[in-house]
Amino acid sequence: MLWFSIATVVPVLLLALAGLSGGFWCLIALIYLTAFTYLMDRLVQGAAARRGADGEFPVGEELALFLGAAHLVLIWIALYAIGGDSGLGLFERLLCFVAFGLFFGQVSNANAHELIHKQARGPRWLGIAVYISLLFGHHASAHPRVHHVWVASPMDPNSPAPGQSFYRFWPRAWLGSFRKGLAAENALRARARTPRPFWTHPYLSYVGGGLLMVLLSGAFFGLSGILALILLTGYAQMQLLVSDYVQHYGLTRARGADGRLEPVGPEHSWNAPQFYSSALMLNAPRHSDHHMHPLRTYPSLELDRETMPILPRSLPIMGALALWPRMWRRVMDPKVAKLGPQGH
Repeated sequence: MLWFSIATVVPVLLLALAGLSGGFWCLIALIYLTAFTYLMDRLVQGAAARRGADGEFPVGEELALFLGAAHLVLIWIALYAIGGDSGLGLFERLLCFVAFGLFFGQVSNANAHELIHKQARGPRWLGIAVYISLLFGHHASAHPRVHHVWVASPMDPNSPAPGQSFYRFWPRAWLGSFRKGLAAENALRARARTPRPFWTHPYLSYVGGGLLMVLLSGAFFGLSGILALILLTGYAQMQLLVSDYVQHYGLTRARGADGRLEPVGPEHSWNAPQFYSSALMLNAPRHSDHHMHPLRTYPSLELDRETMPILPRSLPIMGALALWPRMWRRVMDPKVAKLGPQGH
C-alpha cells in the first residue's frame, strides 16, 4: 500500500492547481486537507490503522525528497496566489491561505522534520531549506540539539507544563528554542578541535535565508507578498508549535538518585493511531517511537497502545482543541493524571 504517497502527493497537485488556476480547486484543496482526511480517519480503522513497520507504508526517502522539493515550489505558488497579481478573488485567496498554510504546517513540517534527521548532507540541507523558507530555520538546530535532549523536562522550551495553555506556551517555545538552539550550536563549535570560520555558523543561514525570503517576496510581489509570507509562515509555525504542545502536554521524565533525567521512553509523548492523518503527516503522530529512535525512518515507526499514551482524537483535531484552553484541560488533564508519575 502506498498510502503515504497517495495522502501527500494528492494535495501537492491540488494546491498547485489552486494557486495557479483558482476557482473550485481552492475549495477542493481545502476540503481534502480537512474534511476528507477526517472522513478517511473515521472510515479506515481496525487492522489497517494498527499495523506498524510490517509494510503498511512501503515508501521511503524518495517521497521525502520529492515533498521537500515540491514545498520549495509550492511556497512561491502560494505567495503568488495570495499576495501576487494572480487574478484570484478575495475568497479564493482566503481559501488558498488556509489550504497552503495547513499543508505547510502539517505536511511540509513533518517532512522537513524527517529530512533534518537524515545523516546524509543532501537530504538534511533540503530539510533546513524548507524550514528557512518558513522563517523557522532555527528549528533545524533546536529540534535535535535541544528538544531531543531535554524533552519532557523543564529544560526543553517545547515541552509544555501541566495546566499551561497553548497561548502561554507558544512564545516561550518559539523564543526559547531560538535561544537554546543558538547556545547549543555555539557550544558545539567551541568544542570543535579546529576553529570553524564564523561564516559557517548555521544561524547565519537561518537568519540570512529568512531575510532573503522576505526580500524576494517583496521583489516579486511587493508589500502584499511580504505580508502574505509573514502571515502564511506564521500560520505554519503555529501548527508546528501546537503539535509540540499536544504531543508533550503534561508529560515529564523523572530524575534518578544521581540527579540525571531518566531515558526517554514510550510514556513521554502522546500518540495518535488514526490512519489517514498519520499518512498525511508521515507518521509524525507516532511520536514516542520517534523520540526513542530518532534515526528510525517514518515508514518504520511503531505504535504500541499498551505502553504509549494515546490521544483521544487525531493530532489535527487535538491541535484545534488546544486553541480552546478550558476544554483542552477538561479533556486532557484527567488523562495526564491517570498516567501516574510521568504525567504531572
